[in-house]
Amino acid sequence: MLLGAFLSKNGINKILFLKNIAMGSQTVIPIEDDFILLLFQNDSEENFYTQREVQSGLIQFHFVLKGKARFIFNQGNYTLDLKEEKSLLLYNPQKELPLNLELEPNSWVISVIISIKKFHHLFSSEANYITFLSEDNKDKKYYKEGNISPSMAIVLSQLFHYNLHPSIKNLYYKGKGYELLSLYFNRTEDPNAEQCPFLIDEENVLKIKKAKEIIIANMSEPPGLQELADEIGLTLKKLKMGFKQIYGDTVYGFLFEYKMEFARKLLDSGSYNVNEVGLKIGYSTGSHFIAAFKKKFSTTPKKYLMSINPNM
Repeated sequence: MLLGAFLSKNGINKILFLKNIAMGSQTVIPIEDDFILLLFQNDSEENFYTQREVQSGLIQFHFVLKGKARFIFNQGNYTLDLKEEKSLLLYNPQKELPLNLELEPNSWVISVIISIKKFHHLFSSEANYITFLSEDNKDKKYYKEGNISPSMAIVLSQLFHYNLHPSIKNLYYKGKGYELLSLYFNRTEDPNAEQCPFLIDEENVLKIKKAKEIIIANMSEPPGLQELADEIGLTLKKLKMGFKQIYGDTVYGFLFEYKMEFARKLLDSGSYNVNEVGLKIGYSTGSHFIAAFKKKFSTTPKKYLMSINPNM
């Protein structure tokens, strides 16, 4: 079994959940022999690092649902950044590609590891369509970055928000794993196509993404929830539920996290003082900004600046 060493090394014969609040969490979900899902969730305020052995002959799919991730190769000599709503496919039959991953704060990533043998079996009739499965390329390495489609985003968020009866958990994850692969290779996916079976959900996902863009663009004076719902064409209830499902937080909870990270980066730049940063992200008084910053980072903006620049 190609995944045998990979799985047995981690003692996985059932769903394994590892959690450390300071370091984020990871869930390993065996789907079948030679096919597993890895869920990485970093809701902490620190970067989360994880490393796993992956044998040659295994295909890796990585999906950044939220935040940012960094893949580290060749003992740190090469890194590849992957942003929110982006995917990465890796395959190299000639050498092992260990999964060496760094997640930034507030980042969620799902990885799919599957053997080339099983993958060929799933898509044997489509070998000419899936480039790296073709006869000419079967022994060559393959690398591809792409976008996460709306329907893929739904499946990814469902994997993070499982809330059905525990007795069907394995079946549920198995179905979602195969659904994710089929959507990844869907040649005709078009959110505007009438025949698309995910039309309603896709339209709603696009509207939720638009809501996120609106509040970020207007973070100093964000619209009210009802105003936002009207602008994107959803009911208030669907806006709240959809935003929570896709981004794992309420609208204003997400905005708070975004504003604090944005503020931290402005402070890091050294170009703005504390009051200027507070005004840029929508706090009319310095005391309110200081209180919010301390709530997020457990320190004041001034102390944070002194920690990165002791000569202030």
